[in-house]
Amino acid sequence: MPVPDLAGDLDLLVNAARDAGVIAMRYFRRSPQVWDKGDGAGPVSEADLAVNTMLATRLRTARPDYGWLSEESPDSAARLSSQRCFIVDPIDGTRTFIDGQDSFAHSLAVVEAGEVIAAAVYLPAKNRMYSAHATSDAYLNGQPIRASLQAQVAGATALTSKPNMLAAHWPGGVPDLRRSFRPSLAYRLCLVAQGRFDSMFAFRPTWEWDIAAGALIATRAGATVSDAKGAALRFNAPEPRTPGVIVAAPALHSALIARLG
Repeated sequence: MPVPDLAGDLDLLVNAARDAGVIAMRYFRRSPQVWDKGDGAGPVSEADLAVNTMLATRLRTARPDYGWLSEESPDSAARLSSQRCFIVDPIDGTRTFIDGQDSFAHSLAVVEAGEVIAAAVYLPAKNRMYSAHATSDAYLNGQPIRASLQAQVAGATALTSKPNMLAAHWPGGVPDLRRSFRPSLAYRLCLVAQGRFDSMFAFRPTWEWDIAAGALIATRAGATVSDAKGAALRFNAPEPRTPGVIVAAPALHSALIARLG
């Protein structure tokens, strides 16, 4: 396979994400039909499925030799033999979308050899487009963004859920963080990339489609990104889940990992 066209792949993702937003907004706050996926997988709406159908058609037609991994598509081992693979969450934050809250996102990534090489995260209700490719800056609506330089744990801000602050997770001592929360994992990573928060973390196994795009955007903005044990993230795995995720300013990331012991 030839050298990837990073700018071309990124343009493809950004344009597809914007069109996904057009579809999603047709259903937003209009009582879309909703189903429970069962087995604890949560809800899916007709908007999720409509966005997924469009993205699968658009992206796979444009790059027929790329693999495909999406939350709303049946998985196939065929993606594992593809040099590059799309990893997509049609709507990250489906419950938020169904409830009429505006912080849901479309998360689109291209992965090569386990590494994300192009990424777009779009919040249509807020008109926020986060983007990056493997050799670019990270951007919000076309303007460069940079992660925080916060080094100290005390007083640092964190996007995480309450259970992640339980003492059982922190043998080195529960960090003195100012905690906030956003339902969309992709958005949380982008908010750290933007420097609005110093860190985000989740300790439960995390689906790749929730974090792949945001991981590259945060990395290109200068944050350190790892799994919950400090190891580098790898994507397009046979079981597409990572053992948690931690994203933070570099010195803060090291300090948090040390407390996780």
